[in-house]
Order: sequence, then structure tokens, then C-alpha cells
Amino acid sequence: MIRCFLLLATIVFVTALSYGASRPNVVLILVDDMGYGDLRSYNSESKIPTPSLDKLSQAGMRFTNAHAAGSVCHPSRYGLMTGQLPFRVDYSGWRERPSIAAGRTTLASMLRAENYRTAMVGKWHLGFTENGYDQPLLGGPIDRGFDTYFGIRASTDIPPYFYIDGDRALVPPTHAVEDNFSEGWTKIQGAFWREGGIAPNLQLENVLPRFTDEAVGVIRDHARLASADPLFLYLAYPAPHTPWLPSEEFQGVSGASMYGDFVTMVDHMIGRVLTALAESGMAEDTLVIFSSDNGPVWYDTDVQKFGHDAVGGLRGMKGDAYEGGHRMPFIVRWPGQVAWGSSSDQLICFTDLLATLADVTQRQLGVGEGPDSISFLPHLLGTDTAHDEARKTLVLQSSRGLFSVRSGKWKYINGAGSGGFSGRDKPPNSSAKIDRQLYDLEADPSETTNLFLERPEVAKQLEADLQRTLAEGHWKS
Repeated sequence: MIRCFLLLATIVFVTALSYGASRPNVVLILVDDMGYGDLRSYNSESKIPTPSLDKLSQAGMRFTNAHAAGSVCHPSRYGLMTGQLPFRVDYSGWRERPSIAAGRTTLASMLRAENYRTAMVGKWHLGFTENGYDQPLLGGPIDRGFDTYFGIRASTDIPPYFYIDGDRALVPPTHAVEDNFSEGWTKIQGAFWREGGIAPNLQLENVLPRFTDEAVGVIRDHARLASADPLFLYLAYPAPHTPWLPSEEFQGVSGASMYGDFVTMVDHMIGRVLTALAESGMAEDTLVIFSSDNGPVWYDTDVQKFGHDAVGGLRGMKGDAYEGGHRMPFIVRWPGQVAWGSSSDQLICFTDLLATLADVTQRQLGVGEGPDSISFLPHLLGTDTAHDEARKTLVLQSSRGLFSVRSGKWKYINGAGSGGFSGRDKPPNSSAKIDRQLYDLEADPSETTNLFLERPEVAKQLEADLQRTLAEGHWKS
């Protein structure tokens, strides 16, 4: 009996250690509009130097089947923060009100409850209650679990442009800026921004380095505190989203024009953050997660012009139901826990981060917390052979309302065309009468051959799965 008890205790102790009982620091880096094929660690033919992220990939695990919760900015970020798929709520009013309801568990509120110091730097894009820029901006990061916040309300092409410190405008947007476009690019590419209010202390070309400075400051401050409590830093860069504004030292460094140069600048800034972790003595105790919120704004004509495929052989781009819209580079480095230079083809979604980090801290999620979240910690730790709860299906919605359903190797889209920014083109081998799409992603990851007519039984089953998911109803936002 004593031997059995000791054996059981040993198993429990080892399991607790392998599941991160030491509560690592967590640094979550989310970039904006970077494609699956931009990083050289994902696409050997990329024309963009990305040394910092390639090094991060070599030191951790590279996921090849990771998906954003949406194919555009705000739904993707909603799913990341809440563990709930965004089509279950109305997130369309982010310009007037908070997208995340008070009381909903977020990554930050969950980790703060586990005694993490929680800090956010960067692009929120999930709404505030705005009652004038001399008043508190309610319902943002400070009210959804973060102890500190420094950032901007949305993208650097969506006015008004001003920095937010905590829940206040650092300086109100009292000045104005005109529309800007770049010759030779579409109206949503290049150094593009919209006219509107701007704060006199904000220059669009300085936002990326300013956020890097702020993030480095958070890390160094935490190291100086020498606190027993770990740090959760969410760094949400608004780049390489437009406007593409590479500083002089990065101009001409890539083979993909100003977009590629800006991606390299983003990579450099991430390198500064990773260096700060190392210099502060925190790197070995920090779980670093990197991804992008959705696909790039990079058309087929851009691929032809520059020879750079920003989606790395996938189809589509930002906004689309196709893989290029939502399949993301996703890298995890966790020294001593995640195998060096490893990779995984396990299907995961941004919504899964809530359950995964809850697993890391050994917290049990309650009813209604992260309803669409499935932990992938066993895949990180190499114990997935005993993990029966791995994600097997995924339902996503494109920017124009098409749903895609993933189950195993099959992907079903409940309409014709991309459902997003690359247009409503018909799949190349389909007739105008086919208004559904079915792809075998194992044999055809580029989604070139629509098998809807050849495999109607598969399409029927996936349509039923979709309707069942939609019938589950909507949770409180």
C-alpha cells in the first residue's frame, strides 16, 4: 500500500512539473497582417529576412496548422482574448462600445487571478466606451484583466490616432492628418492611412519602435522588482499592417519592396524584446508565444511582381475563408519544456490559448470560461499520445460571412469564392452552378481542386456539423 502511494505521489509530482507548475512568465507577441509564408522558417523561398523569428523557431516549436479565430483584426483578437469563437457574438460595434463584456474571462483576467502581473502594450481593437478624450476610456484592457496598458485603440490606418496610457488618452487627438496613399499599390497597401484626428505627440512612423520601447521597459521593470509573481506581457504590434513605414535602416533590405522591408523591421523589434528577456535574466523562465492575427494584404499580382509568396503556397489572403486568410505562423519557445527545433501539425486555434495557459498554471476553467478553448499543452510537452481532447474540428467565419469547417483532412466552405478581400472568384475548376467548396487539405493544401461534386457525403456531413455548431447559440459577449 505504501509503495503504491509513493508511486502515485511521484506520478502526480512529475506530472505537475511537466505541466509548468513553476508558473513561467508568459510573453505573447501578436503581429498584424503577416502571412504564413513571410518567415523563412516557414517558407525557405521567402524574400524577407526574418532572423529573430527564425531563431525563435529554432529554439522552440513551430506549428504548421495553427489558425486565427478570424481572418481580420478584431474578431481574431476577440477569440484570442476570450477563448470564444467570434461569430458567436456581435463584435461589429467595436468603434462605439467594448467587444468583450464585463465579467467575461480573458487571458489577462485568468492569469491575474493566478497572481500574474499583467501588462499589455500595443493595438487593442476591441473597443472602448468613449465619452470624450478627456474622460476615462472604459471597457478596454484595464477593465478586462490588465494591470497596465500602453497602446492605441485600433490600427495605424484607422483614426483617431492617439496613445492610451491605462484608460486615458495620453494626449488627445487635437490635430488632423490627411489621407495618404502609395503610388503603384492598391488603396489598402503601401503607406496608406485614413484622414482624421491625430495627437500632436504621435507620429505614425514611430509607433512600432515606441511600442518596442514600452515592452522592453515592462520586462526590465519586472526584472528589477524581483517579484515572486510571474509576468504576463501581451505585445500586440500594429505592423506590418498598413501603413507600411519601414525606417531608413530597413529600406531596401528585402526582395518584397516596402512590405518586406517593414516585416524585417518588425522582426528586428521582436529581436529587441527577446534580447531584453535574455539580458534581464528572464528568458529561461519565460514561455514566449508568437503569431499573426490574420493573413497578409498581398495579392496574386504582388506574388508575380516580386516573386514573394506571403502565404507560402496557400490560397487567399487577409479576410478570406481560404487558408491564406487564417492559417498563421505560430511559434512557441519554452526552455526546458518545449523541444528545441520541433514542429507540430496539430490543428490549433487562437481560442485554445486560454485553456492552454490555464493548464500551464493548473487552473480549472469554470462553466462558460473559454467555451471554444481546447488545451494544446500536451503537444507542446510531447505527451500528446495520451491526450484525447486534442482539437479535431474548427469552424471559422470569413470577413464577408462565409463559414469554413475543418474536420481532419477535409475543409468545407459554405459558399463560392473567397468570402474575403481577394474577391468572390470561383474556384478554378468549378462551374458557376457550384456554390459550395470542399477540399482535401492533406493532398491539396493550396485548395485548387473543389471536390464538392465528387464527395457529396463529406460535404453533407460537414454542413451538418456547421449547423450544429451554429445552433449551439451565442454566449454573452
